[in-house]
Amino acid sequence: MPISAYTVAVRELCAFTAKTGDLDLRFTPSPSSDEGIAGHKLVAARRGATHRAEIPVQDTYEDLIVRGRADGFDETHGIVEEVKTFKGDLTRLPENQRALHWAQAKVYGAMLCKAFGIERLTVRLVYFDVDSGEETTLEQGCSAAELADVFAAQCRTFLQWARSELAHRAARDAALDALKFIHPDFRAGQRRLAEQTYLAAKLGRVLLAQAGTGIGKTLATLFSTLKAMPAKGIAKVFFLTAKSSGHEPPLAALRQIVAGNAGMPLRVLELVARSKSCEHPDKACHGESCPLARGFYDRLPAARQGAAARGALAAADLRGLAREHGICPYYLAQEMARWSDVVIADYNYLLDATALLHTLTVVNGWPVALLIDEAHNLVDRARAMYTVSLSRDELRTAAQTAPEALRKTVQRLGRAWSSVTAGRTEPYEVEAAVPERFATAAGDVCSATSDALAGAMAAAGPQALDPAFVEFYFKLLQFRRLADTFDSHSVFDVTTLPGRGRSELTIRNVIPAPFLKPRFAAMSSTVLFSATLQPQRFYADMLGLPDDTGWVEIEAPFSPEQLAVRLVTHLPTRFASRQRSAQPIADLIADQFRAQPGNYLAFFSSFDYLEMVARRLAESSPDVPLWKQHRTMRDADRAEFLARFSPDSAGVGFAVLGGSFAEGIDLPGRRLIGAFVATLGMPQVNAVNDQYRRTIDAELGSGFEYTYLYPGLRKVVQAAGRVIRTATDTGTLYLIDERYGRATVRALLPAWWSPVRWPTARPPQLPAPAAPGCAR
Repeated sequence: MPISAYTVAVRELCAFTAKTGDLDLRFTPSPSSDEGIAGHKLVAARRGATHRAEIPVQDTYEDLIVRGRADGFDETHGIVEEVKTFKGDLTRLPENQRALHWAQAKVYGAMLCKAFGIERLTVRLVYFDVDSGEETTLEQGCSAAELADVFAAQCRTFLQWARSELAHRAARDAALDALKFIHPDFRAGQRRLAEQTYLAAKLGRVLLAQAGTGIGKTLATLFSTLKAMPAKGIAKVFFLTAKSSGHEPPLAALRQIVAGNAGMPLRVLELVARSKSCEHPDKACHGESCPLARGFYDRLPAARQGAAARGALAAADLRGLAREHGICPYYLAQEMARWSDVVIADYNYLLDATALLHTLTVVNGWPVALLIDEAHNLVDRARAMYTVSLSRDELRTAAQTAPEALRKTVQRLGRAWSSVTAGRTEPYEVEAAVPERFATAAGDVCSATSDALAGAMAAAGPQALDPAFVEFYFKLLQFRRLADTFDSHSVFDVTTLPGRGRSELTIRNVIPAPFLKPRFAAMSSTVLFSATLQPQRFYADMLGLPDDTGWVEIEAPFSPEQLAVRLVTHLPTRFASRQRSAQPIADLIADQFRAQPGNYLAFFSSFDYLEMVARRLAESSPDVPLWKQHRTMRDADRAEFLARFSPDSAGVGFAVLGGSFAEGIDLPGRRLIGAFVATLGMPQVNAVNDQYRRTIDAELGSGFEYTYLYPGLRKVVQAAGRVIRTATDTGTLYLIDERYGRATVRALLPAWWSPVRWPTARPPQLPAPAAPGCAR
């Protein structure tokens, strides 16, 4: 059913209509969302009994429905308040930012005058410093008629765009209603995944979908979600990937969908990091430094119109369009996230602490269908988003490079650090909470630096402060933010490093569920999919998925005959056994290569183990070509490694399990005919991982499985998945470790495998370990 009116939030209306002039990021870092909420509550608590906070308001103007929540309203005294929290020096607030704040306050004032029949209001801007707790208040007395004029002016400016958006949505939804699948039929398993994804979107549910390589997961999930958009009233689809290298498959699938459905008006946007889109990395983000920031908001309307007309905007397309209009591509992309139908981005754009897409979704109340690709990566990636580590070496460098005015504050942080590390005798220790003295000192450095940073940037540009000091400051901001949310889902640990006075202080997230749960709750529906999502309880617990999360396991499109899975359980691969197992593993690789020449990958738990077996293979079987992954490989090195796997070549590539060659590479057909995995893949047993185990045990139970077993087997299955990529591939897989003989381990392997013990005859004896001090 066509939408006859366009709904817009007050904040978004004014952001569209009231900002002019330069893009200017010189002011100060914004408070965290928790600090902002706390600041608003404190301001409200200071007001009298007649003051009301968070007043919902709504009004219409022709085809517009304008909604919002006024921060504060006192009907008795005729006052409306717009509260803005900040840090640092308020005098550096850009004038166009203040004009935006006045526009918001007056729009709320107009709506309240109309709703309550008020003839005159005092419109008050309240700037609340979250560090000092002080308020700066600006006031204007306005009549209801004056405020109504402001409201009408903002609406008129936005109305033409709103009507074009209504027309776009009507055309888009009509096209999606008639959407046809681009192939004559679905692949095996693809239809079921599409059906389950469609139901999740239609019912507003969360779904975990385990589906192997080769069924076309990306196309199935995108097609079915787009198909559900009109009936469910979904405004946008967010497709998230673990890395930017994962953007191309959804972009390609969407290009196919659009090409196969002529005339489909679908706007697709790719979001990439600032470092990949910035045209002037040597300049600061303000008009006095960067030409693309100068007059940004004056040129934005034409650029926005051009971007909306383009339809598909991969990062390169948007960058070219931004050049045409002389505008910053990174911030043009952020603007177009508001007006795109499908947004493709990395996980952090929705899930980290300051995520753009989450903020836009909540502010605008968008119904969003979320698709998360390669979701098995999400636990580790989310942990990293909510973890920060500070080193004493970084603090020393910061103290040496800090401006003179900040040195005493940084030195106090150094003394607070010493109070945390004094008297420790163990290399790794965990505290029940973040030490208060250190957290306070960190906050003091952040407050003082934000002021100095803004002043230095205004005076002399981005090079005014030492880069090492600025980098430490931003890490300290993250530390402070995580300290404010510290709870049993994380640990605070102290690591003593070799060398005099060297240490690290870390807030380490263990269970990301409390951070992610509200992000998923803000979505209309969510589908997380991957080839490895077992056991589902692990992902549901660790990611904070709701109790009614659905589960579907799509049968692999492969047969057991395509992959010969051989369990080599007589060769142990644990650390103590590596010297003894290296030569038998090298012999196993050589025997398989001679029996069936071709390309193989051999995965090991560490570079040391890799080098040990590779050396034995080179010495005992020089006829077997081999090449190795190295500890530091550039993009060109990785490309050269993969180029060795050609349809006509033969040899063995040695790689580390969990590294860049164990996941996300595609070597179909004769390019790869087999793999050896000489490990169970479990993370190293060390102090940090054992603390993970204890924390998970206390919160969720199953600490060993959640910390070691499940993550290890996931890496094994991902690496093994490199062998069979298409319906015509065949290959051989050797899983080498005595623990593959356990039923609990085999139960975590893909259901379509038919593993057998190898060799089927009595295995050869390992050489006895050498006696201490004896030559082998």
